[in-house]
Amino acid sequence: MALTLTPLQAIPLVQPADDLARMILDSLAVQRISLQDGDILVLAQKIVSKAEGRMKNLALVEPGAEALRYAEITGKDPRLLELILSESKEVVRTRENLIIVEHKLGFISANAGIDHSNVEASWGEPEDWVLLLPENPDQSAEKIRKAIEAECGCRIGVQIIDSHGRAWRMGTVGVTIGLSGIPGLVDLRGEPDLFDYHLRVTTVGAADELAAAASLVMGQAAEGTPVVHVRGFPYPLREGSLQELIRPKDLDLFR
Repeated sequence: MALTLTPLQAIPLVQPADDLARMILDSLAVQRISLQDGDILVLAQKIVSKAEGRMKNLALVEPGAEALRYAEITGKDPRLLELILSESKEVVRTRENLIIVEHKLGFISANAGIDHSNVEASWGEPEDWVLLLPENPDQSAEKIRKAIEAECGCRIGVQIIDSHGRAWRMGTVGVTIGLSGIPGLVDLRGEPDLFDYHLRVTTVGAADELAAAASLVMGQAAEGTPVVHVRGFPYPLREGSLQELIRPKDLDLFR
């Protein structure tokens, strides 16, 4: 097996209402990459959020009583906290300069995934602009996938990723927040190992493994490569969704 990840170099800065599928197809053409059945395109969350107009200016946000209460606990800007709470189901943990929430999409993350980095200002103070996650990343991935498949005539997968921290390990890693046409989980139960022992509990978070690999290629700062072309994914493509990867709360031993 050979897994090849190629960052696309010709993606321009994304603006609201931009056609991401068209941008990706143009970039593939510049790099002379012809899509094949089984290929996957991994997109950074930021370009999807920008294309969908998910930028918010804190100057226009009026914090409520709950946001003001958490501002006293965390020391964070109450306007930012208002947006975090609006994107969340539940506050899980807080301390100074940190708030961990269950996002409306189901995963646990700091700040509901709201970010300041690589967000250009269209007016006002640059530090007032933040970017929210896409409202429905699975749906976003499906829309992009169908548009590209209609042009290339082959079956591909599309994945949207973000960088998340982890409760028990240091550092952020790329994780899946939306997918279409690829499995979130791959069930290996019943498969034999090298010594013909049949696996009993092994279920692989294949989409998150790919997200972490693609994140390495994208970079985290000023690299400007928010799309990665993947060839050689070792599992069959199928329809998948983010919910495959979310551990149900009644199976979460730590909340």
